[in-house]
Amino acid sequence: QDFRDLRALCLSQGLLFEDATFPTHISSIGPTLLPEEKLRQIQWKRPTELQRNPHLIMDGVSRFDIMQGEIGDCWVLAALGSLTLRKQFLENVLPKDQGFQDDYAGIFHFRFWQYGEWVDVVIDDRLPILNGRYLSVHPRTSNEFWPSLLEKAYAKLRGSYQNLNGGYLSDALVDLTGGVQVQFSLKDPPTDLEEILKAADKSRCLMGCSTSGQARRNIELRNGIVQGHAYTVTGAVKIPYKNGWKHIIRIWNPWGHGEWKGAWSDDSPQWDRVEPKYREALLRNKDDGEFWMSCENFQEQFSWLYICNNAP
Repeated sequence: QDFRDLRALCLSQGLLFEDATFPTHISSIGPTLLPEEKLRQIQWKRPTELQRNPHLIMDGVSRFDIMQGEIGDCWVLAALGSLTLRKQFLENVLPKDQGFQDDYAGIFHFRFWQYGEWVDVVIDDRLPILNGRYLSVHPRTSNEFWPSLLEKAYAKLRGSYQNLNGGYLSDALVDLTGGVQVQFSLKDPPTDLEEILKAADKSRCLMGCSTSGQARRNIELRNGIVQGHAYTVTGAVKIPYKNGWKHIIRIWNPWGHGEWKGAWSDDSPQWDRVEPKYREALLRNKDDGEFWMSCENFQEQFSWLYICNNAP
């Protein structure tokens, strides 16, 4: 499907695009994602029906725009969270020639790397709604729609929303960048893990991590970490602490809430012993799903680290 041709056709006819190749039908959701009676209750609505003044992007693209919905696609959203930090990759996936303001015709497109080339995926903007709530990812700002539309394009690429329900973070990182990914088991980590993390952050690699456990069950431990879940690694720094240095890692939960409660978390006493200039630069004390933790706790709580770069 050619995005420009289809949009021009819709504009000339005064119609909003309806994508016959990914219809507003149970087949696009997937037959077993939800119980049958819920599948029948799904309504498809355009952002223009949901909001008075929808935008594709407002005030730039940020990981904090994303809040995971009912579908277990944390592996996709954790990769997206990382992508938002790397503008050179982001502009490839999310073309700028579209929106709700100029030449709006209910049609959007996104690009993904598949088998050695960039594939342009065209969608209409009808989103699945169940009982007044987004079935899939919902934006933190109610009238910003890039996360929902990008997720729909990825669901189309994969065949259905159901095919996003559980997957590998490493696959999503490659699909969004065309890069080379490497995985480290944190049960048997490399001795220089702290240096690897710092170097990857400095090299502007995309990074993610995951916990072990059953992805379908999403059990949140007392310490705030979710089992069988994927997260984004958003930073790695070395700061002066007490009489030495401390390696700490920043991690974001695609739920958009739910944080680590141990050492170096938002309210932990460790921050009281950090120089104010570091504390002010690093600590963002909000329930936004993002938190710091020590390298030791990182290795204890997570099972895999994923790093993806556009060169080996």
